[in-house]
Amino acid sequence: MFSNSFTAIVFEQAAPKWHTHRSIMHMILMNTQKNDLLHGKRVALLATDGFEQSELMDPLHALEDAGATVEVLSLKKANIRGWKEDDFGDTVQIDRLVSEANPGDYEALVLPGGVMNPDKLRQDKNAVNFVRIFMSSGRLVAAICHGPQLLIEADTVRGRKLTSYNSIRTDVINAGGTWENKPVVIDENLITSRQPSDLPQFNQAIIDHLSHSFDRTPKPQALDLVDVDPQTV
Repeated sequence: MFSNSFTAIVFEQAAPKWHTHRSIMHMILMNTQKNDLLHGKRVALLATDGFEQSELMDPLHALEDAGATVEVLSLKKANIRGWKEDDFGDTVQIDRLVSEANPGDYEALVLPGGVMNPDKLRQDKNAVNFVRIFMSSGRLVAAICHGPQLLIEADTVRGRKLTSYNSIRTDVINAGGTWENKPVVIDENLITSRQPSDLPQFNQAIIDHLSHSFDRTPKPQALDLVDVDPQTV
């Protein structure tokens, strides 16, 4: 039997230079190192083109390594591409359209940032209603960087404590939220962080919440996401 380190070296040398979010390397390491802390937990990760690469990849890998099942939801039936530093980065394969996803199938929703990503998502009625339903359900919603723009669009930050990338601080305040300059802000079912450097704390907060949560919160109902009236949710 080869050691994990030997197997990793062989596959790293053989792997192509392009990657998808479940790369060969990560699948090998996940199979040998993951635990069952979040076994049975299903997490939705909502994103589209221009997501901040680390803010999607890091939580996805951390959650999968902890035993959770993560599904990437998006707006189109095609791979989406991240943004890394000053150019487009890796490609991510989506698992389901947000318009076809049932919020009741997931214990948590993760919203990565990036400038382009939330700007596109907040213009989509299905994406906004998915977020609104999740927030109203009491189940975990975790957003980082520019991700809270979706919470603002869904009118769900009023009276809540949260953080975000500094450039949208005024947007949070104008939407009725209390903005705090901390790596992680936890307000009941809402976890938020500011930027990629906060990812270790952000990921750990999500895992801690899910590992200590009991399945007592009613699941979000399966609603017609296109026709939901924001005043009735």
